[in-house]
Amino acid sequence: MNIKKAALTFILLLFSQSCFAVDVQELNIDFFNKFNDEHLSFYIQEALNNNHDLKKTAHVVEQYRQQTKYSLGQELPSLSVGANYLGVKVPELDNFQLKKNAFVLPFIASYEADLLLKNRDKTRAIKKSYEAAKFNEKAVYLALLSDVAAVYTNILRYDDLIENQEELLKIQEEILNRNNKKFEYGVINLTDLNNAKKSVEASKSTLENLKKERETAVMQLAVLIGNSAANTANMKFGNFDSFEYSGDIPKEVSSDIIFARPDVKAAEANLEKAQIDVRVAKKEFFPRFNIVGVWAFNTIAPGSFFSWESSLAAILAGATQDIFKGGMKVARLKMQKAKYEELFEDYNQTNLEAVKEVNTSLCIIKHDKQVEANTKSELEYERQNFGNAEKKLNQGVISVPEYLVAKTKFLESQTNFTQAKTQRIINYFTLYKAVGGQL
Repeated sequence: MNIKKAALTFILLLFSQSCFAVDVQELNIDFFNKFNDEHLSFYIQEALNNNHDLKKTAHVVEQYRQQTKYSLGQELPSLSVGANYLGVKVPELDNFQLKKNAFVLPFIASYEADLLLKNRDKTRAIKKSYEAAKFNEKAVYLALLSDVAAVYTNILRYDDLIENQEELLKIQEEILNRNNKKFEYGVINLTDLNNAKKSVEASKSTLENLKKERETAVMQLAVLIGNSAANTANMKFGNFDSFEYSGDIPKEVSSDIIFARPDVKAAEANLEKAQIDVRVAKKEFFPRFNIVGVWAFNTIAPGSFFSWESSLAAILAGATQDIFKGGMKVARLKMQKAKYEELFEDYNQTNLEAVKEVNTSLCIIKHDKQVEANTKSELEYERQNFGNAEKKLNQGVISVPEYLVAKTKFLESQTNFTQAKTQRIINYFTLYKAVGGQL
């Protein structure tokens, strides 16, 4: 009874195994929570729950999982039964009487004795494909979360840039109003007036482009989280000034983390599968060992239906060897060897690309941090200049146009700082994906 319970428990666990999601712990979702933005955390969770690319990838993994089970089933013996009607004409003999109409119920058991472990290797090869599919699924998860965070950051950037651009447009319109009065009094010529009008139109175009890009980014984010691009009115976002990573970004990354990337592990699994396929191709040159057993019950012979007298039993065991296959087995072996060599080179290239991506991300972050620091210093200088200009304007030392020029330079420096900060933060998401989420 205990053995039956244990077997039943194992079967239930096997079939109830979850295969439609990557372990969230492996994705390091806490990385995104360190930006202290509840809206970003919400959209990350929505993407995990609703993104259709993730669901599609999960179904691909499920196909490989079931294929592994299918291959395992082919290693086990098979048992079949058939219900057959038999109509025969038999000679009439005094001591040999058989019925002309009969019912035959044969039970047939067959098994290919896997003495060379060829079938076991086939299952191992399919299992490696299943492992590669799971690693590819994780890579899709990492790319999606990185994309969601990057798009969200760009939306915050656009909000800040639009606010700055609206201020710049007001300045250009104020300058135009003053130039109109100067033109009326003959202080400036038509060319100067037209140049002021051109500046206003250019500022309007810049503002419209920023609004267009923001709306496009919002719709892109909606699709990434599994929502309709038409339902973006209720989407909420944080503030760019307070959007900052509170954790530590490493200056170097261990090679163990690099070679644990899902694309590297997937390439490794595919290479191991190819190695097993070569071994299977070699074993195809050896005989197959088959065992077939038949136990058939019938009503044509005397005796009750399920009695020993009315049954026919037979067992057949032997080896089968192909004599001529037209070079198919040799071609298959060479093909599998060539496939192995291809995947070996792919594995090496994947390793090189992994190291390059991680080092490139670290390099870009280092330099972009310095660029942001420089831009922040420039912004502080312009802030001081603008403050001085404001004081001078109140004291009547400078004119309003000079004050507006100082304010324009300050807002342009603010725009440059916004761009630099955005680039640095997006680089964090690139590094997150490059190290397989292990930040």
